[in-house]
Amino acid sequence: MAFEIPSDLHPSLVPVAWLLGTWHGNGKGEYPGTEPLSFEQEAIFAHDTRDFLHYFSRSWVTDDQGNRQGPGALETGFLRPAEEGLELVLVHASGHAEVWYGEIDGPRLKLVTDLVARTPTASEYTAGQRLYGLVEGKLMYAYDKAADGHEMQSYLWGQLERV
Repeated sequence: MAFEIPSDLHPSLVPVAWLLGTWHGNGKGEYPGTEPLSFEQEAIFAHDTRDFLHYFSRSWVTDDQGNRQGPGALETGFLRPAEEGLELVLVHASGHAEVWYGEIDGPRLKLVTDLVARTPTASEYTAGQRLYGLVEGKLMYAYDKAADGHEMQSYLWGQLERV
Protein backbone atom coordinates (compact mmCIF):
# COMPACT_ATOMS: atom_id res chain seq x y z
CA MET A 1 0.00 0.00 0.00
CA ALA A 2 1.45 3.37 -1.04
CA PHE A 3 1.88 6.00 1.64
CA GLU A 4 1.73 9.75 1.07
CA ILE A 5 2.78 12.40 3.58
CA PRO A 6 -0.30 14.49 4.43
CA SER A 7 -0.05 18.09 3.21
CA ASP A 8 -1.21 19.40 6.61
CA LEU A 9 1.35 17.42 8.64
CA HIS A 10 3.37 19.66 10.94
CA PRO A 11 6.88 20.02 9.43
CA SER A 12 8.57 18.74 12.60
CA LEU A 13 6.77 15.41 12.17
CA VAL A 14 7.98 14.62 8.64
CA PRO A 15 10.76 12.32 9.99
CA VAL A 16 8.10 10.11 11.68
CA ALA A 17 5.44 10.39 8.97
CA TRP A 18 6.07 6.73 8.11
CA LEU A 19 4.26 5.83 11.37
CA LEU A 20 0.99 7.52 10.37
CA GLY A 21 -2.06 5.38 9.87
CA THR A 22 -3.73 2.30 11.27
CA TRP A 23 -1.62 -0.82 11.70
CA HIS A 24 -2.85 -4.34 12.43
CA GLY A 25 -1.10 -7.62 13.09
CA ASN A 26 0.12 -10.07 15.66
CA GLY A 27 2.77 -10.41 18.29
CA LYS A 28 4.23 -12.58 20.99
CA GLY A 29 5.34 -12.01 24.54
CA GLU A 30 7.43 -13.77 27.12
CA TYR A 31 8.82 -12.71 30.48
CA PRO A 32 10.06 -14.52 33.60
CA GLY A 33 7.22 -15.39 35.94
CA THR A 34 4.50 -15.13 33.28
CA GLU A 35 3.09 -17.51 30.73
CA PRO A 36 4.17 -16.88 27.12
CA LEU A 37 1.42 -15.10 25.19
CA SER A 38 0.22 -14.47 21.68
CA PHE A 39 -1.82 -11.42 20.78
CA GLU A 40 -3.51 -9.51 17.98
CA GLN A 41 -2.94 -5.76 17.92
CA GLU A 42 -4.23 -2.59 16.33
CA ALA A 43 -2.11 0.56 16.59
CA ILE A 44 -3.08 4.00 15.30
CA PHE A 45 -0.76 6.97 14.79
CA ALA A 46 -2.77 10.10 13.95
CA HIS A 47 -2.19 13.85 13.68
CA ASP A 48 -4.35 16.99 13.78
CA THR A 49 -1.86 19.50 12.23
CA ARG A 50 -0.14 20.23 15.57
CA ASP A 51 3.42 19.13 16.38
CA PHE A 52 2.65 15.71 17.88
CA LEU A 53 1.28 12.33 16.85
CA HIS A 54 -1.50 10.75 18.90
CA TYR A 55 -0.86 7.04 19.46
CA PHE A 56 -3.48 4.48 20.51
CA SER A 57 -2.99 0.74 20.76
CA ARG A 58 -5.32 -2.04 21.76
CA SER A 59 -4.78 -5.76 21.73
CA TRP A 60 -6.51 -9.08 22.20
CA VAL A 61 -5.03 -12.22 23.74
CA THR A 62 -5.12 -15.03 21.16
CA ASP A 63 -4.72 -18.79 21.21
CA ASP A 64 -2.17 -20.72 19.15
CA GLN A 65 -4.45 -20.56 16.10
CA GLY A 66 -4.84 -16.77 16.36
CA ASN A 67 -8.41 -16.81 17.70
CA ARG A 68 -9.27 -14.02 20.13
CA GLN A 69 -9.59 -15.24 23.70
CA GLY A 70 -10.23 -11.89 25.40
CA PRO A 71 -9.09 -8.29 25.67
CA GLY A 72 -5.41 -7.46 26.05
CA ALA A 73 -3.38 -4.36 26.79
CA LEU A 74 -4.48 -0.78 26.05
CA GLU A 75 -2.18 2.22 25.84
CA THR A 76 -2.39 5.74 24.51
CA GLY A 77 -0.05 8.66 24.30
CA PHE A 78 1.66 11.42 22.38
CA LEU A 79 4.84 11.27 20.31
CA ARG A 80 6.47 14.70 20.20
CA PRO A 81 9.57 16.06 18.50
CA ALA A 82 12.22 17.37 20.88
CA GLU A 83 15.38 19.41 20.37
CA GLU A 84 17.39 16.21 20.25
CA GLY A 85 15.13 13.39 19.08
CA LEU A 86 11.66 12.54 20.28
CA GLU A 87 9.56 12.34 23.43
CA LEU A 88 6.75 9.87 24.06
CA VAL A 89 4.27 10.19 26.90
CA LEU A 90 2.22 7.01 27.47
CA VAL A 91 -0.50 5.85 29.83
CA HIS A 92 -1.80 2.31 30.23
CA ALA A 93 -5.01 0.80 31.54
CA SER A 94 -2.75 -1.29 33.81
CA GLY A 95 -2.04 1.79 35.97
CA HIS A 96 1.31 2.81 34.49
CA ALA A 97 2.37 6.19 33.09
CA GLU A 98 5.68 6.63 31.29
CA VAL A 99 7.91 9.28 29.77
CA TRP A 100 10.19 8.02 26.99
CA TYR A 101 13.01 9.74 25.09
CA GLY A 102 14.42 8.55 21.84
CA GLU A 103 16.04 9.06 18.53
CA ILE A 104 14.98 8.54 14.97
CA ASP A 105 17.19 7.19 12.24
CA GLY A 106 15.25 7.10 8.97
CA PRO A 107 12.50 4.49 9.33
CA ARG A 108 13.81 3.38 12.73
CA LEU A 109 12.83 4.71 16.15
CA LYS A 110 14.49 3.78 19.44
CA LEU A 111 13.00 4.92 22.76
CA VAL A 112 14.00 4.40 26.40
CA THR A 113 12.11 5.29 29.57
CA ASP A 114 13.08 8.28 31.61
CA LEU A 115 10.22 7.91 34.08
CA VAL A 116 7.87 5.08 35.00
CA ALA A 117 5.08 5.88 37.44
CA ARG A 118 2.48 3.45 38.72
CA THR A 119 -0.63 3.35 40.81
CA PRO A 120 -0.61 1.29 44.03
CA THR A 121 -2.43 -1.56 42.24
CA ALA A 122 -0.13 -1.68 39.19
CA SER A 123 2.66 -4.24 38.88
CA GLU A 124 6.26 -3.29 39.60
CA TYR A 125 8.01 -2.09 36.46
CA THR A 126 11.12 0.08 36.49
CA ALA A 127 12.41 0.64 32.93
CA GLY A 128 11.70 -0.06 29.29
CA GLN A 129 13.10 0.17 25.81
CA ARG A 130 11.15 0.17 22.53
CA LEU A 131 12.38 -0.21 19.00
CA TYR A 132 10.14 0.46 15.98
CA GLY A 133 11.15 0.01 12.37
CA LEU A 134 9.60 0.05 8.94
CA VAL A 135 10.77 -3.10 7.16
CA GLU A 136 9.44 -3.88 3.68
CA GLY A 137 6.30 -1.85 4.42
CA LYS A 138 5.61 -3.54 7.77
CA LEU A 139 5.87 -1.97 11.21
CA MET A 140 8.12 -4.20 13.29
CA TYR A 141 8.66 -3.56 16.98
CA ALA A 142 10.29 -4.95 20.07
CA TYR A 143 9.67 -3.94 23.67
CA ASP A 144 12.12 -4.81 26.44
CA LYS A 145 11.50 -4.13 30.11
CA ALA A 146 12.91 -4.44 33.61
CA ALA A 147 10.27 -5.52 36.11
CA ASP A 148 9.65 -7.66 39.17
CA GLY A 149 13.35 -7.62 40.10
CA HIS A 150 14.54 -8.79 36.67
CA GLU A 151 17.14 -7.03 34.51
CA MET A 152 16.11 -5.45 31.19
CA GLN A 153 15.15 -8.19 28.74
CA SER A 154 12.88 -8.98 25.82
CA TYR A 155 9.18 -8.80 26.64
CA LEU A 156 6.99 -8.20 23.55
CA TRP A 157 7.56 -8.18 19.80
CA GLY A 158 5.28 -7.94 16.81
CA GLN A 159 4.73 -7.23 13.18
CA LEU A 160 1.92 -4.97 11.96
CA GLU A 161 0.70 -4.09 8.49
CA ARG A 162 -0.83 -0.79 7.43
CA VAL A 163 -4.58 -1.16 6.83
